[in-house]
Formats: sequence, structure tokens, C-alpha cells
Amino acid sequence: MNTEESSAIADCESIAETTSTPVALGPGPLIRWWIHLILIGGYFVPSILFSRAKPHPVLSQTSAGLLTVCAMQMGVFAVVFALGWWSSHATTEQMLVRWRPGWWVVPLGFAYSIAIRIGIFVLALVVSAVLLATVFDQHQLAEFWRAGQPNIRQVVSVSAARGNSSYAWLLITVVSFIVAGLREELWRTGTLAAMRALWPRAFGSRAGELVAILFIAVAFGAGHLRMGVMAAVVAGVLGVFLGAILVLHRSVWPAVIAHGCFDALSFALIAWLPTNLQPF
Repeated sequence: MNTEESSAIADCESIAETTSTPVALGPGPLIRWWIHLILIGGYFVPSILFSRAKPHPVLSQTSAGLLTVCAMQMGVFAVVFALGWWSSHATTEQMLVRWRPGWWVVPLGFAYSIAIRIGIFVLALVVSAVLLATVFDQHQLAEFWRAGQPNIRQVVSVSAARGNSSYAWLLITVVSFIVAGLREELWRTGTLAAMRALWPRAFGSRAGELVAILFIAVAFGAGHLRMGVMAAVVAGVLGVFLGAILVLHRSVWPAVIAHGCFDALSFALIAWLPTNLQPF
């Protein structure tokens, strides 16, 4: 048996391990997993509880300020995530952090980001059709979507993104792929791992994991309430798609790349799309 065959068999065995229903935990492991859930799963609770509109963008209005805020957010998350992981003694398979599926991770993530954007667009068309058929005329529908536009200025400086190329590139790279993609998907997979371990009957199966992803997506959407209700709904839908990718591939990395590409394109449109075509 050659090395590639051995590696493939090992991957299949590890995937089977993560998809099987976990056994019930004893008191010690149970407490450790609760600590894991409180630390990692509860990481975004403060941002949900204090989601009031602010006079200045969360990520600052300058390149230096943006880097400082990003470093602080990643530093705090790294400590919280490490403590949560250490407390539960979770394996890399339980946390779904193994790099899968090989070199396909990057192209898959890119393709998924496009598919997600198309999916959200189709969903918006369906919602529009239902609203037109039930409660709105065309003018009211247009006003509905206009009123629901995300208040992106709560997060970033739109003027800086358009007038400062370094600020724009930091949004497209550091913010999209590290602060959003990496941090938020590690939060998602860490929360899912705790839910599987603490409630194996409810969330241990593949179907149960997808249900857990729905709950996690609701929390993810709530974390975006600062930008408005519609932004929170879209973020929740995005969270469902990203969580499904995580479960499908038994790895966080395709979701990290998909999330990063999705946000990068959004920031690129803010920075470079002609002003008369932008709603922001």
C-alpha cells in the first residue's frame, strides 16, 4: 500500500469518526466542554448585547487604526479560542480543523463564495415575488429593499475605502480572510464541536449537525444587527451556507476561503464600484 492510499484511508476513517454519534460524557469532560462552549460559543455575545449604532465605524477610519483594531480582535479571539480548546481537550477531528480536501480547498472556497452570492440573490428574488403577490406593489417593494440596505458605515469607513487604497486593500485581505473568514469560521466550528459533544443525541448525527448550524447561524446573524435587521438576516443565511460547507467537507478551511472571498468581493465593490451604482 503506497503513501497516498494510506493517507486516503486515514482520511476516510477520521471522517467516519467525526460523523458518528458521540458517546455521552462523564462529569469531568462535560464540565470541560461547557467551559469550551461558554468561551468560544459565547465570544460574540457582547457584540450582540451591545449592538447599538455608533457614531464611528468599528474598524476605524484609517489604515493604522484598522490594523490596530484587527490585531486586537484577533489577539483576544486567539486567547479565548485557545483557552476553550485547551479546556475541552478536543481533537483536531472534533474541531474539524484538518486541511481538507487537499489543494481543492482554495478553488472550492472560491466557487462556493460565488454559489452563495447567487443563492442569496435567488432567495431575494423569491422573497420579492412573494411580497409582490401578497402585500406590496412595485414601489413599496423598492422602498422595502432600500430601507433594508445594510448600514456598512457602522463597520468600515466607506469614504476611506474609496479614497485610500491601502485601507481598501486591508479590507479585502486582512479583514476579509483573517478577521472575518478565519476568526468567524473557527468560532463556528468550535461552537459546533461543543454542541455535538454536549448534546450528542440532538446534534451528533449529520442531520443534527445541520440543525446545530441553523442555531449557530441565528447567533451569527444577530451579531450583525448593528448594520440593520436586513443585514442580520443576510448574515444568518450566509452562516447557514458556510456551516453546510463545514459539515459537508468535515473541515473548516473551505468555509474560511468561501467566507473570505465573499467579503473580499463585497469590500471591492464598495471601494471600486462607481459611486452612482452604490447604495451605500
